[in-house]
Amino acid sequence: MELYQYFIVIVGGFLAGCINTLAGNGSAITLTILTEVLGLSGNVANGTNRIGIFFQSFTGSVAFYRNGKFDLKKNWHYILIMMLGALLGVYVAVQVDNAQFKSVFKVLIVLMLIVTLVKPKRWLKETDQDFQLSLWIAAPVLFALGFYGGFIQMGMGVFMLAFMVLVAKYSIIESNVVKLIAVGLYTIIIIAVFQWKGLIDWHVGLTMAVGQSIGGWVTANKASQYPQANLWAYRLLIFVIFSAIIKMFFFPTN
Repeated sequence: MELYQYFIVIVGGFLAGCINTLAGNGSAITLTILTEVLGLSGNVANGTNRIGIFFQSFTGSVAFYRNGKFDLKKNWHYILIMMLGALLGVYVAVQVDNAQFKSVFKVLIVLMLIVTLVKPKRWLKETDQDFQLSLWIAAPVLFALGFYGGFIQMGMGVFMLAFMVLVAKYSIIESNVVKLIAVGLYTIIIIAVFQWKGLIDWHVGLTMAVGQSIGGWVTANKASQYPQANLWAYRLLIFVIFSAIIKMFFFPTN
């Protein structure tokens, strides 16, 4: 890589790490850099992108845990279900071109914008400690989210936040914690599969992971200590969705 490319990769990774820790769809930044700036093929970019995702998830999770924001006993079954879905997703990912999924993503992201803007106060509530979501509802949705994350990852965080906040009755910050830990764990398996298929550029991936790790760590620490973190996470989520819609409909990439 050229010097300017190192700069773009690390700064872009940092921004993606910040966005993924509080909202999601940071992979829209990293995948664009990997394909448009560095010229990696779609599948290699997909595999290489997972390295930074793992490191940002790890550093963000550790920061949230140290600040008392995660209860493993309450959430282990959610994480396990997502990991099972991700196994199927990555199996599909290494065999087909993820571009085939972009048309579906366009529809989902528009629907997600509507969901986030209608009755915004729903997004600003604290976790309902007395509410227990039935696994009959949670299991198929989380499995599907895990599948999507294993397949392409881009935008999965946005969809998971909607489910955890609006259906499972979590705060947006605690939803992000569950998301980070689940993604971090299943990404270990995904990296192994992509590496087995020879679809990872480790030099690029580790360089980008530097920025993503710092972004995840800094954002998780700040969010854990800031009283209005839920509000700012909600605002960032809306910004991310708007940005994704504008890019996909008005500035599409082939």
